[in-house]
Amino acid sequence: MAKAIMIQGTMSNAGKSLIAAGLCRIFHQDGYRVAPFKAQNMALNSFITREGLEMGRAQVMQAEAAGIAPSVRMNPILLKPTNDTGSQVIVNGEVLGNMDARAYFAYKKNLIPAVMDAYNSLAAENDIIVIEGAGSPAEINLKDDDAFVNMGMAKLAKAPVLLVGDIDRGGVFAQLIGTVELLDEDERELVKGLIINKFRGDKTILDPGIVMLEEKAGIPVVGVAPYLNIEVEDEDSLTERFSGNQEVGLIDLAVIRVPRISNFTDFNPFERMPGVSLRYVQNVHELKNPDMIFLPGTKNTMEDLLWMRQNGLEAAVLKAAASGTPVFGVCGGYQMLGETLSDPLGVEAGGSIKGMGLLPMDTVFAGDKTRTRVCGSFGKVGGILSGLSGTELEGYEIHMGVTTLKERASSLTEIQNINEEEQGRKADGAQCGNVYGSYVHSIFDREQVAERIVQAIGQAKGVDTEDMTGVDYQSFKESQYDILAASLREHLDMKKIYEILEQEV
Repeated sequence: MAKAIMIQGTMSNAGKSLIAAGLCRIFHQDGYRVAPFKAQNMALNSFITREGLEMGRAQVMQAEAAGIAPSVRMNPILLKPTNDTGSQVIVNGEVLGNMDARAYFAYKKNLIPAVMDAYNSLAAENDIIVIEGAGSPAEINLKDDDAFVNMGMAKLAKAPVLLVGDIDRGGVFAQLIGTVELLDEDERELVKGLIINKFRGDKTILDPGIVMLEEKAGIPVVGVAPYLNIEVEDEDSLTERFSGNQEVGLIDLAVIRVPRISNFTDFNPFERMPGVSLRYVQNVHELKNPDMIFLPGTKNTMEDLLWMRQNGLEAAVLKAAASGTPVFGVCGGYQMLGETLSDPLGVEAGGSIKGMGLLPMDTVFAGDKTRTRVCGSFGKVGGILSGLSGTELEGYEIHMGVTTLKERASSLTEIQNINEEEQGRKADGAQCGNVYGSYVHSIFDREQVAERIVQAIGQAKGVDTEDMTGVDYQSFKESQYDILAASLREHLDMKKIYEILEQEV
């Protein structure tokens, strides 16, 4: 069985996912078979495996760093919030059902066998498992129900723990010492190292604090990791992308940041293109006058459309579309563009509402979730994006709705399940004028897709786009994992971490 090491944090977004990914890359570079594992993940950014199973994107990113294909075993339980108090519960990649928080906490111990089956299966195939915790292990109101999230999982896997604190938010010494103090004695004994993350500046100024931290906590600091400006995929709405630069580039792209935004990583390929700005906007003032508007995926299409309707963003998008600005919706954003949205089974909000009316189609939410990895190409594309015609694409579908196009509608792409090539291709998406939509996530990942969209906008705008070239997104991500690993090797005591990995707990 594999040896395990667990990364826990003092809070959400302390950097657990990135540290875990960096260690996966380092162990992989050092010749070990390594896999990531997170028993329970709460995120709206998910991924569909080749087998058609759903998992959190953070473990996909970590699997890529480890040089292996993503497996749903790396994230056996995924919680996708549907509102402020409830989530869709996904076990081993398939929907178990919707539960409110109290119902889930009462039920979750029944999931221990599923978690351990997944973990043991990975451990039998690998040398090292890098486990990631969730939130903080010191949430005293939740500790009794921590069957397999933080310290509960560390005990099940007999994994030593590295505790990560975020100095960028301030109070990192209080974070680390306070977390250790709130742990039970047997839990404190599992914490074998502390990591200060997201540091900027002269480390020598920090050294006296590190000495005091080690004295008070009785645990060694195994590294001070710098604040890294690298591009890897985020898993949830705490991403710094949303609060980033709002400056307008030569080609300006705006993503409507709906409250329940999901799979916003769809738009990452545009961020790497020189002269292109990708802005996430929440109100009409932030929208300004973009060259193209994206409507992203969402975990609750109907309620997020009503939010846009109430704050004026729907009217602003309709006005922009009427003036010829291209609008592209993905998944839930695609559904919003239609004429009606109906939810007879109460999958989302229940009832029926009018859509934005930009695409001649209707959507009915069904009880079964579509989960497939697909490949294909754009069909004959009209309007400003006609240059996409015939361009190959790949990605995945993950949605509860069934959308029916009306007679005057034209499909956008032709796709097929990558596991069912003999079934042939099917029509997907819709287009009307300069309005486009598709169910396919990652539809812009292919270098030529993003590039041709920007070129089309630039041509219409009279802007030279010669230097606005796309990137091979997979190759770019590989380079980022190598940069991450090199930085952690420089700033973490890897010799000590290897020693911790060998310790019995």
